[in-house]
Amino acid sequence: MKAYAAVDLGASSGRVMVGRVGPDSLELTEAHRFPNRPVRVPEGLRWDVLSLYAGVLDGLRAAGRVDSVGIDSWAVDYGLLDADGALLGNPVHYRDARTEGVAEKVWATVPAAELYAATGLQYAPFNTLYQLSAAASTSQLAQARRLLLIPDLLAYWLTGEQGTELTNASTTQLIDPRTGDWSRDVAARLGIDLALFAPLRRPGEPAGLLRSSVLEETGLTGPVPVTTVGSHDTASAVAAVPAVGERFAYICTGTWSLAGLELTAPVLTEDSRAANFTNELGLDGTVRYLRNIMGLWLLQECVRDWGDPDLGGLLRDAAAVPALRSVVDAGDAVFLAPGRMPERIAQACRASGQPVPRTPGEITRCILDSLALAHRRAVADARRLADHPVDVVHVVGGGTRNALLCQLTADACGLPVVAGPTEAAALGNVLVQARAHGLVGERADMRRLLGRTQPLTRYEPQGDAERWREAEARLGAR
Repeated sequence: MKAYAAVDLGASSGRVMVGRVGPDSLELTEAHRFPNRPVRVPEGLRWDVLSLYAGVLDGLRAAGRVDSVGIDSWAVDYGLLDADGALLGNPVHYRDARTEGVAEKVWATVPAAELYAATGLQYAPFNTLYQLSAAASTSQLAQARRLLLIPDLLAYWLTGEQGTELTNASTTQLIDPRTGDWSRDVAARLGIDLALFAPLRRPGEPAGLLRSSVLEETGLTGPVPVTTVGSHDTASAVAAVPAVGERFAYICTGTWSLAGLELTAPVLTEDSRAANFTNELGLDGTVRYLRNIMGLWLLQECVRDWGDPDLGGLLRDAAAVPALRSVVDAGDAVFLAPGRMPERIAQACRASGQPVPRTPGEITRCILDSLALAHRRAVADARRLADHPVDVVHVVGGGTRNALLCQLTADACGLPVVAGPTEAAALGNVLVQARAHGLVGERADMRRLLGRTQPLTRYEPQGDAERWREAEARLGAR
């Protein structure tokens, strides 16, 4: 067996996991977990990227001997480097307010329909393209000579080599999903200098060797390669969906829910744009055709507001609340910013004429019903828009621990749900490294190995499908 370190960074925490892979074995253990706490400074919301890097170094030290390192994280955010390769300030958080109103200015130059036809990316106010447009007149961007997305920035600090991993680059709204290369026309029309970006890399390609100073600090013995993985955590998570065949949908659950299909070509129709589906790139040239849903962020923010009560107790209380009493649109941008989430959920229910949830249990049930309903809508829309049959829904990521959400998703979709693995992004990260080093075969082989080695739970749909249709009608037309 060989050991691979997966650096997996989420919006609220980071971890270094160690995957041990053999011909018919796959074991994952946690070496180190550390918080990811954004900081609000006078100029806005920023990532504490130096703390994250320190957590990565601590994790590699705790991991011990490894044969390779791979890095994945959330998408769209970046660090800027000056001509000497030094970081120009802390990276801006995607929930920062600087992109408010920017999309309309962009669309005045490149209309939204043209932008979608060229890049296939759904509208999200925090896409890198809008962040760069918001930063266009800043002195920091004027000084910058290199832009590195978050996983690529950490890889640069570890190795001294610069690159731009493709699955993450496809979230910038500057990649043509048909060619897997930059959309140069879009960039030129918007005045975005693509020379800021390092050369594109694809999952499985080498990303350099750990610097001698990193080896010294972590106690590792070199050479230790860094291997490019699907550095967008959703790309790694989809690579770890233990599907059999192609007739499946997936929901990557965590702070966000990413619900959709794995396709061989993008869907760039006007209907697809109107439904706000995105075409991000995945492993082996696949397309992650999906919709972003606010996800467990809604519950995380409520729990924070309530003073971090016991989650198990909350879920038991939620299970006792009548189903589908009140629902909200879990994709609504009104829920994007942090703070006062219980109040905002109550206001959304009040505005739509539904009973207002008041207790933590009632609000939690509203959130879970709303997420399941959003999952239902996304899966149904993806099937229709891509003309792609679906027999089963695979739920991966942190939401697999939430049995109530998994059962509600099966009920809402009217399809079996297979839940697991929980650490999908880390497992996909590890498997791409192992494949690059010849230990596993193609995507189907990776998925068979996951199915044999990882605990999975199956949920069959229950209840009255008409109740879900009625609840969906309350949210209005799509």
